[in-house]
Amino acid sequence: MAIEPYSERWARDFARLARRLRSVLGEHALRIDHIGSTAVPGLAAKDRIDVQVAVADLADANPLGGAGFVELGPVEDHRPPGSDTGSDDWQKRFFQTDEGERRGNVHVRVEGRANHRYALLFRDYLREHSAAAAAYAELKRRLAAELRDVRRYAEVKDPACDLIMVAAEEWAAATAWRPGPSDG
Repeated sequence: MAIEPYSERWARDFARLARRLRSVLGEHALRIDHIGSTAVPGLAAKDRIDVQVAVADLADANPLGGAGFVELGPVEDHRPPGSDTGSDDWQKRFFQTDEGERRGNVHVRVEGRANHRYALLFRDYLREHSAAAAAYAELKRRLAAELRDVRRYAEVKDPACDLIMVAAEEWAAATAWRPGPSDG
């Protein structure tokens, strides 16, 4: 697993993938957002575009399977310690682009649930706090050098994300943060 320097092409790659998702899901996609490290200008990342599609119901993602997206199963997102929300707030459907296409992960989450908010707040906080983004990039580089297994990498990285979210929640409260308009 390689962590690469930020690339301007990631925003263009997201835009293409978002258009494709919109054409498949239509009005079922309430929001389509560029999330993850490739959505934060200047942040090093794995060369894989992460997209969050907000839906009213997880079943709204059903057309993706027939459009060439590969579902890796309904999953439950990592739940931060101290979360007082129920299991439903952390459910999602997870798809990847088909082989031969631009590598991308599509996280389908119900709009307004805790995991939907987490992804947007995390991204927006790192966009506004370059020192936190730089520290996070360094952590990711070191983890990638030591941990070749993607699952293990995520298991070790999740608690660091939770620490970033402590500061992000304080920032959100101080600034009355709300998600901006959809990216796609």
